Amino acid sequence: MKAEKMRGADATDLQRQAQEAQEQLFRFRFQMGMGQSEGLKKYRVLRKDRARLLTVLHEKAAKGELPEAVPVKATVRKVASSKKVGSDKKKKK
Repeated sequence: MKAEKMRGADATDLQRQAQEAQEQLFRFRFQMGMGQSEGLKKYRVLRKDRARLLTVLHEKAAKGELPEAVPVKATVRKVASSKKVGSDKKKKK
């Protein structure tokens, strides 16, 4: 979906679409992990569409066009690091 088309839509509709995209991404990641789905391109397109939705929602929030009852949320993934930076190094004197 194009960003210009999204800007013309209602904020509550955009929030509903962003929530649906998040749920689809969850299911798609689960299927890919189980080896049931091979469509990486579809996953990437869905991720970019969700990012466009959230961008337009944040623009609307900055302009004050969002209803007060519904906040804009974006989920942030935390990446677990297996390396401990600096803990293995010995200080040289």
